[in-house]
Amino acid sequence: MADLLVKLYDLTVLDTNIDNLNKLEIQIRRGLVPEKLLVTGWVSKTFGSAWASECEVSFAQQPVSCFIATRYNKLLGFSCYNTTFKGFFGPIGVDPEFRSIGIGRVLLVACLNAMANQGYAYAIIGGVGAKNFFSQSITTFEIPNSSPGIYDGMLKQE
Repeated sequence: MADLLVKLYDLTVLDTNIDNLNKLEIQIRRGLVPEKLLVTGWVSKTFGSAWASECEVSFAQQPVSCFIATRYNKLLGFSCYNTTFKGFFGPIGVDPEFRSIGIGRVLLVACLNAMANQGYAYAIIGGVGAKNFFSQSITTFEIPNSSPGIYDGMLKQE
């Protein structure tokens, strides 16, 4: 799985459909430190310990580098940046029951805009498994010879 590069200074967003989320009363916002255990617990249960570990790091950043999607105080999704490496976006995940309504796209753009506002010119999306999601959301460029990438040799639960 190759890495992707995103030009933050010229971020081209294809369509976030934020109005649809507003109609459904779904909020996208930066996570709060007191929510760390709730969010990382949900991420661990829904997506596994590796993503939960990265998410945990995002709550130690100042400002917190995790955005969450909520509806009626229920967590629906998350996205992070600057977790495994500075300048890297990810992970990102949405509750399977709430996919395909635009939550992931809005979470992605929230993180990328935050990175741009913090002075990053580029973001790297490492080890992309959902290439179609990214190519349908933003303009990306595949980084040549970036596979297997930074996650090569990472310990995994058996």
